[in-house]
Amino acid sequence: MKKIISTEKAPTPIGPYNQAVMLGNILYTSGQIAIDPNSGNLVTDSIEAETTLVMQNLKAILKAANMSFENVIKSSIFVSDMNHFSKINAVYGQYFNPETAPARETVEVANLPKFVNVEISVIAAV
Repeated sequence: MKKIISTEKAPTPIGPYNQAVMLGNILYTSGQIAIDPNSGNLVTDSIEAETTLVMQNLKAILKAANMSFENVIKSSIFVSDMNHFSKINAVYGQYFNPETAPARETVEVANLPKFVNVEISVIAAV
């Protein structure tokens, strides 16, 4: 049976979806963008700041499911410009142990919600 995971420490969904869904021992997060959960404002000062907030939002959702980045088995990164890849990757890499990092894809897309520069989702397991 699926269980909805929600926390006030991550942004409220901007559409008909939930922050995450747990099915058995697998957690599927919705894509997170750089919305500050306290103010509701976008943070796009720099790609590093944007990516950090995305990762912090994911961290809050994982925590709400009693998980951490160590539980992540797959991540998907969507970027508006692949020229940002190295900066995004540098921030993203701070959240994972390279020896146990998840599988991942990074895809450049034409547009993202609210025209942000990066969106990341993860799948995690207990």
